[in-house]
Amino acid sequence: LLMEWGVQPSGMIGHSIGEYVAACLAGVISLEDALELVAIRGRLMQQMPHGAMIAVPLASNEVEPLLNRDLSLAAINGPSLCVVSGEKEAINQFEAQLAQKGIEGRRLHTSHAFHSRMMNPIVAEFTAAVSKVQLNAPQIRFVSNVSGRWITSNEATDPNYWGQQLRNAVRFADGVRLLLEQS
Repeated sequence: LLMEWGVQPSGMIGHSIGEYVAACLAGVISLEDALELVAIRGRLMQQMPHGAMIAVPLASNEVEPLLNRDLSLAAINGPSLCVVSGEKEAINQFEAQLAQKGIEGRRLHTSHAFHSRMMNPIVAEFTAAVSKVQLNAPQIRFVSNVSGRWITSNEATDPNYWGQQLRNAVRFADGVRLLLEQS
């Protein structure tokens, strides 16, 4: 809507699935292809075992030592706000561990452990689906959720990037910091 009114972005960011919006607006992928990939991504994710996610008021360097093989850092949303994702029992134990330290996490209302190792089995199939659509170099820059830096043309046009984007932690805080550094 803002672009229709003549407001043209010099940079964009989206969170997780929101990165597809940025990619569409940047000309990386057509709206039709993006919608198809989002549907495929959702279908594949729903086939995975159920999991859980919890928001934690800690920095990523404080969260990472608390993780085990059943837990993943799913998002870094702020300097002291992360999301941990994993199997339900592992999240229950993690929540109890936090409570013992006097830290209150907040469960997210989700059915699966998005951006976790539980998504590993679908990465190859999703990457194959992405390889069937036309990917173009971005015409407007946008932030990569994978790196928290401006996405490169090589990343934006690489189906493997999009496979990793559904699996890896969303580095949203890094992306917001990058945008705030711009004049």
